[in-house]
Amino acid sequence: MSVKATVISAIQQIAEDNKKTLPPLTDDLVLLDSGLDSLAIAILVARLEETLGFDPFTDSDDMAYPVTLGDFIRFYEHAESHYVDSRQAE
Repeated sequence: MSVKATVISAIQQIAEDNKKTLPPLTDDLVLLDSGLDSLAIAILVARLEETLGFDPFTDSDDMAYPVTLGDFIRFYEHAESHYVDSRQAE
């Protein structure tokens, strides 16, 4: 499963668990407008770490917080490429 599909699936599951209705999950959706609060975003990051095996927020020197869903997904995709590269170097 791609990073994007994994992120979207996790968001949908969290929304379902919290009985929240999501707007269309497009790349330009502002995360603050997604219907997920800060706790739900924290749960999302924790679930993605379990699923993907890394947390780009703790593993990255880039402190810019993603604003849109597309930014969030690209942040994970970028971190995944660095994570895979570092694992292959071991």
